Amino acid sequence: MNLKFIDLFAGIGGFRLAFEQLGAKCVFSSEWDKHAQFIYNQNFNETPHGDITAIKEKDIPKHDIICAGFPCQAFSISGKQLGFNDTRGTLFFDIVRIAEYHNPKVLFLENVKNLASHDNGKTLQIILSTLDNIGYDVKYQVLNAVNYGALTARERIYLVCVRKDLQKEFEFPKPTIPKVSLRGNLDKGKKSAYIIKKKHTLDIPNNLPNGAAYPIRVGSFNKGGQGDRIYSINGPAITLSAYGGGTASKTGAYLVSKNQIRKLTPRECARIMGFPEEFKIHPKRNEAYKQFGNSVAVPVIRAIANNIITLVG
Repeated sequence: MNLKFIDLFAGIGGFRLAFEQLGAKCVFSSEWDKHAQFIYNQNFNETPHGDITAIKEKDIPKHDIICAGFPCQAFSISGKQLGFNDTRGTLFFDIVRIAEYHNPKVLFLENVKNLASHDNGKTLQIILSTLDNIGYDVKYQVLNAVNYGALTARERIYLVCVRKDLQKEFEFPKPTIPKVSLRGNLDKGKKSAYIIKKKHTLDIPNNLPNGAAYPIRVGSFNKGGQGDRIYSINGPAITLSAYGGGTASKTGAYLVSKNQIRKLTPRECARIMGFPEEFKIHPKRNEAYKQFGNSVAVPVIRAIANNIITLVG
């Protein structure tokens, strides 16, 4: 295994974790957020370079693969959806300039599901045509992390761009439809700091499944908006949110026992996103929630990475 990759918009290192588990080598990383830089250093003994817009292409080492979960807020359905009119949206073109200079074999990109339909599909078409113009064949697909071994139902769009002269066609890994359960994957003991003591309603199905491929809603706080919904631990977790509000903001609420409803702990968030137990998490709870809400789900990244490495390794 001699494949080298770079980790752009690295966050806390989900891409890196997946690729290193498969034997590839990271030769450069970039992440501007100081809290994410700290955790990245704690886990990989390397502090990522800062703002990618200030980094010259020639200062980045040669590599075979670009990994980039480029900022999604500009395209997210929960934001203003300004797309390329948002400075975070234009960061895609920093990936392009680096790819044009280094000509790597593959670009592996990730973003929110809404990127596929943003601005009636025009945004995605700009991305596809831009990548085509610099010499890449692009395959893209919306995948749900729960179908690739994660404990969370998290849909994201993934783009795998293979250099045309390689004349190799990428295929996404086939999904499974598992019956996933948070039960047995939660922290042991009472978690009083996370318990929600607030008026609620419950509507638990009579035939509650023991494992499911989708979150099972069993109640709500207030009017049941996002962050006010209660779920069973007999199914997977909902999508973590970096900025979501509500009674159980960022993680959702779970009926963990007959008389106890609580949020997930940061360690549980790490677990459902596929990070190993030894992964060091931020000591500030809200910062940890934000980081896992912004992260990629490691199991689906690893499944796609395995197909990339098989193709071009």
